[in-house]
Amino acid sequence: MALTKNTLQNRRGAILIISMIFVLIFSALAVSMATMSGTNVQLASNQRKLNSTLSAAHSGLEAMQYWMKRVTIPDSTSPSNYLSTVFSSLQNDLAANSITNISASYSSSTITIPPVMLATADNMNFEATIEQLNNNTLQMDVIGRSDQITRTIRVNYNIALKKHPIFDYGIATKGPLHLQGSIEVNGLNDTTEANVYIESTNNNDALSLTGNCTIAGDVSISNPLANPSVSNSSSIGGETGQDAIDNQQVTIGAPSTDFPIPNPAAFEHYVVNTFDPATDTTTDMTLENIRIPAGTNPLFSGHVTLKGIVFIETPNIVTFTGNTDVIGVVIGDGDLDYPSDDNQIIFRGNVDSSSVSQLDATFGDITQETGTFLMAPGFDASFGGSFNTINGAIAASGIEFFGSAGGTVNGSIINYGENPMTLLGSVDLVFNRSGITENPAGFETYMVLEFQPETYSEPVP
Repeated sequence: MALTKNTLQNRRGAILIISMIFVLIFSALAVSMATMSGTNVQLASNQRKLNSTLSAAHSGLEAMQYWMKRVTIPDSTSPSNYLSTVFSSLQNDLAANSITNISASYSSSTITIPPVMLATADNMNFEATIEQLNNNTLQMDVIGRSDQITRTIRVNYNIALKKHPIFDYGIATKGPLHLQGSIEVNGLNDTTEANVYIESTNNNDALSLTGNCTIAGDVSISNPLANPSVSNSSSIGGETGQDAIDNQQVTIGAPSTDFPIPNPAAFEHYVVNTFDPATDTTTDMTLENIRIPAGTNPLFSGHVTLKGIVFIETPNIVTFTGNTDVIGVVIGDGDLDYPSDDNQIIFRGNVDSSSVSQLDATFGDITQETGTFLMAPGFDASFGGSFNTINGAIAASGIEFFGSAGGTVNGSIINYGENPMTLLGSVDLVFNRSGITENPAGFETYMVLEFQPETYSEPVP
């Protein structure tokens, strides 16, 4: 059937309308797609900025971790001054290392690290605040920023007493170490208990083993020019003669380790009695919380028992020729910077000691002053007899073991003097540092900030 003109025109009109509808639909789809694309681009941009912001916060956290772990707080600091001390330590450390892009300010309750620029694009930076939650905890917020977007990371630091690394050694000496004869330096539980640290800054003859000598542990010498010598019949860390040096049982140029400052004055308030050479016997006696006045130079013979604190003033040469039992701490009140030959503590007979914790209740807080047997800055300390156990650290400005001296030392031996520490004869030292987790009493120590990763959180602003 032939189509009329009107019919063709009607169909063309319908096609036009349908075409326009499709054009409108596709236009709407195009607009929708363009809108969605723009939205996705914006979302991607926001996500990138968000990731950049979190990266900035993490970068700030790592930077602050580095500087916070370097902070030290003297253990005499009161909790109310912890935050100000942290600020001072942090500020001084930044200045000492010429760090100018990180600074700090302090108010009565907050340390503030102003924005630290990481990248100029999107103004990427971080800032931080540090507050004290209690006597043991600091809280740090690190805020990362990219343009106007911020993310916060929150972590805590514990304030904890730092165990001084010098007490990880059996022997530590500022001067050289010389062994001559038949000497054995061993660890009771492990050879590392007999490790040795030598500074010997002013003497390249830092270590010598002559005769039949043994050091079971390794030796670290901080002097990079040190020239140690080990005889062919002597050994260090299981290696004999020159092999001990060649096979790195002896480390030359080892990282230096600070020596803690001894503080004899911390014990003086316990002293209640004074030794009088004119009236007090020096044979077969017991001394409790006694002061030995300067210049008395007593010689104690027979069986002597020392309880509590024996506080020796300077100058003094105090000699024990018989058996000596010590349930306490022997203190020499000398000057660490100016040792003198007029200051000596000499044990020629056998020595045995027990922890002050074994004293009865009448001795009060002395029973808490554990970990130290002898602290005598400015004094030479000599041991010529054997001992079953020395219950604590030995620290003096000159140390000598001679004859048949020896036994078990529950702690470390620390020589603060520049002259050689000597072991002569048939000395046998066995170090037992098992279970020692705290610094010995009387040494000035410090607290550090310990990062607590389990406290990590991202609080919502």
